[in-house]
Amino acid sequence: MKTKNTQKYFLILILSLNALSSFSQSKKIVKNGSFYFSWGYNTEWYTKSDININQPSLGNNYTFTNIKARDHRGWDDDLLHKPITIPQYNYRIGYFFNEKQNWAFEINFDHTKYVVTKGQENNIKGTFHGRTVDTIVTTGDSVLLWQLNNGANFLQFNFVRKLKLIDVADSKFTLDCLLKAGVGPVIPHVQNTIFGKENVPHFQFGGWNVDADVSLRATFFKHVFLEYANKVVYARYSHLRIYEGLAKQSFGCYQMFLVLGGTFKF
Repeated sequence: MKTKNTQKYFLILILSLNALSSFSQSKKIVKNGSFYFSWGYNTEWYTKSDININQPSLGNNYTFTNIKARDHRGWDDDLLHKPITIPQYNYRIGYFFNEKQNWAFEINFDHTKYVVTKGQENNIKGTFHGRTVDTIVTTGDSVLLWQLNNGANFLQFNFVRKLKLIDVADSKFTLDCLLKAGVGPVIPHVQNTIFGKENVPHFQFGGWNVDADVSLRATFFKHVFLEYANKVVYARYSHLRIYEGLAKQSFGCYQMFLVLGGTFKF
């Protein structure tokens, strides 16, 4: 399983670099263009969501309503004693492409985990085993275990606007505000048990997401930076493979993250 995960992350990184290279080649390259990369960790809060279950062979087409979910940070529990890709992490690859160095194109990958809270009472409404249903159930082992726990996984292609706030001692220390917005696919790891029926856990392209981000970046000696950000995401998942069928849902997400990165001139 770890080998498959490593291959997946490597493939995502290669695709991201290829997309960034293609974008850069389509723009006029300036002599003082700059490239940056960062890595960090995040925490999330999710809006309530409806999960639609469609299993034609079982006579099911119903919806769990107002589902609550939480994240699973991982970095607050023995971070230095586990692989760095186990907790909720994120990386950024970006390129400032104009002469003033205040516009950039950035590729974001956010490894975010989404776990439905057990023990909540929710309405299910629709068709269940061929019969109309409108009743209250309690999430848990016998009803609904639902998680994107190896990642809800937002991949985003963002435009970035940099606003300089502080510049000290010939740029030995700078503080900038970065405004970001974009769109991209979601690549969830889907794992669930619905009324006792388990799916085969898997990664898949499962929809799309849009995001807006406000970051504060402190850069030291022109090359090393620490960045703190607040971000909102709307993610829409569809055609998620479950036992004998498909599921879909959408939710909003609020993120905070802290990253460490480096920047250099081409």
